[in-house]
Amino acid sequence: MIRALALCLALAAPAAAQQANSAPGGVLRVLDKQTGHVEDLELQAGQTAQSGLVEVSLGACRYPAGNPAGDAYALLTVHYRGQVEPVFRGWMIASAPALNAMDHPRYDVWVLRCITS
Repeated sequence: MIRALALCLALAAPAAAQQANSAPGGVLRVLDKQTGHVEDLELQAGQTAQSGLVEVSLGACRYPAGNPAGDAYALLTVHYRGQVEPVFRGWMIASAPALNAMDHPRYDVWVLRCITS
């Protein structure tokens, strides 16, 4: 029993929450897979922008404390053609957008980086 507890504690240590800083905004990339058009959107937290038929809202952008060039992650909401229900709502990680990807037949949206200054 003690060994199992020690093993659990040893495995949980690397998974401890990493400190993150909030950025005032972020840079997102939108790809229209039908036309091949790529557009980078620079949004402030709470701002919404339109690219083609999608409307992208940035809720927050965060990055590892002490490493502003580190892996950004952003809270996004994406609507298609003014539909009430979003096609994507959640956190997206810049280095691994496929972990929580937007599944849409025409558009891809992903996080590039946070704006730190």
